[in-house]
Amino acid sequence: MTSTRLSRRSFVGLTLSGTAALAATTVLPAHRALASTTPIPPLDPTALQAAIDDLEHPPSTAAQLCVGGTAGHWRGTSGVADIRTHRPPTAHDKVRIGSITKVFVATVVLQLVAEGRVDLDAPVRRVLPRLLPARFAAVTVANLLNHTSGLPDHVGIPDPRTPEEVVRHRFDHWTPQQWVATATHGPLKFTPGTRQEYRGINYVLAALIIEEVTSRPYGEAVTGRVLRPLNLARTVVPGDDPRIHGRHVHGYLAMSDGSLRDITVHDQSSSRGEGDMISTTGDLDRMLAALFSGELLPPELLQLMFTLPPSNVRMLDGSPARYSTGLQQATVNGITLWGKTGETYGYKNAAFSTRDQQRRFVLAYHPTTTRDGAESQMIARVADLLTRNRSAEDPAAWVRHVLR
Repeated sequence: MTSTRLSRRSFVGLTLSGTAALAATTVLPAHRALASTTPIPPLDPTALQAAIDDLEHPPSTAAQLCVGGTAGHWRGTSGVADIRTHRPPTAHDKVRIGSITKVFVATVVLQLVAEGRVDLDAPVRRVLPRLLPARFAAVTVANLLNHTSGLPDHVGIPDPRTPEEVVRHRFDHWTPQQWVATATHGPLKFTPGTRQEYRGINYVLAALIIEEVTSRPYGEAVTGRVLRPLNLARTVVPGDDPRIHGRHVHGYLAMSDGSLRDITVHDQSSSRGEGDMISTTGDLDRMLAALFSGELLPPELLQLMFTLPPSNVRMLDGSPARYSTGLQQATVNGITLWGKTGETYGYKNAAFSTRDQQRRFVLAYHPTTTRDGAESQMIARVADLLTRNRSAEDPAAWVRHVLR
């Protein structure tokens, strides 16, 4: 998706969603984050259904929630998958998963590391000759994967300021090389490895590394190494196809006059490798379970996905680093979660789990508003419900509290 004022890249701030979704969330140092000592609360199906039934906060057309893990399972949906037919969504409907794509890409890169075909300490310029200027020689593969590269901001890309402009630009097409070129002007923002800034361009480059090493499109590598072995039959790397095939939930964007415009068909070339994949809540739950269980990576490399940069590496705003290799960390109500959020116009997602997999959840919903921070409310209340011990509270009162 194009980097614009209305895009996910305009989000700054707090842990779980990259926005103000969880203002009370804290980030723990890496050495303290492997396990949560706070007990996992029991599931409250009534409260969970109420949480996703509230499609006013934020304004949304549908929601799907899949809760897994050893502490209990629950699934629920709400709203409509298509406002024209009023068909309700199902757990098998596909959605655009945005930046959760990065989890798949990081996994494949680490598999190549395990095979000795990629060196995490190798300069990116050595792996991808002539793509980055010489002044970026210090940027390594590891810097890409944990967002410590310091690459410059994009220059010369569309900057839609209204929903109508988003619609006009939705079929803009970029090659990966063209997109990378927009982020190579000027000097590095900081010395690689010294600070952290979440940037999609890091994973555009990571996908190109997969292609350079395997001699095939990154989507074929993801399919052969992850999707097929795990039987994730509804997960797709779409390539240049702007459509979603098969049963899916439509995404909509509210225009300036309040009408909804179907934004489902959308060129994702600027998000190639960092935010272009399509999946389902069930497939993402299966992916998290397999990844965290060690089915996809050897232990020493899997551990990198649960290790934050050193404590002296801070985000640009001075807050603690919160991204590891391929994942992000959030601690909610004393429970540490690892996973990833993702979004593109009309689609917003969160896929998280405790390290021990007592609690996993995958949430997919469909905000219709432009990005102002409020669109993360559903993630916040679902994460709160799944981590807060409410044994002494009146469940009905709790539902009223979290949904007000």
